[in-house]
Amino acid sequence: MPVAVSAGLLIALLDARPGWDATGITAALLILASGTITALAGRRPWLWPLLVGAWTPLIEMAQGGAAAGGSLAALVFAALGGLTGYAIIRWQRALAE
Repeated sequence: MPVAVSAGLLIALLDARPGWDATGITAALLILASGTITALAGRRPWLWPLLVGAWTPLIEMAQGGAAAGGSLAALVFAALGGLTGYAIIRWQRALAE
């Protein structure tokens, strides 16, 4: 759990930096972090994307911005990564049987 929270917080802080305009990199980092953590955990595929992706809209709201679609999209990208990580681990388990 601390790894998921730390990864999400670091990605959100990077995204909140003034002058950072690399949405694609932020999205890729969210997908990669959430997918990796979900695959390593192997269970609760709904929890890890939340712990990774929730920080981006929370930090944007704390900085006085509204939780616009752009920051809430972080949850979508984290969920996509989590689903992918869970699918990979399920596929590996099926192959092992």
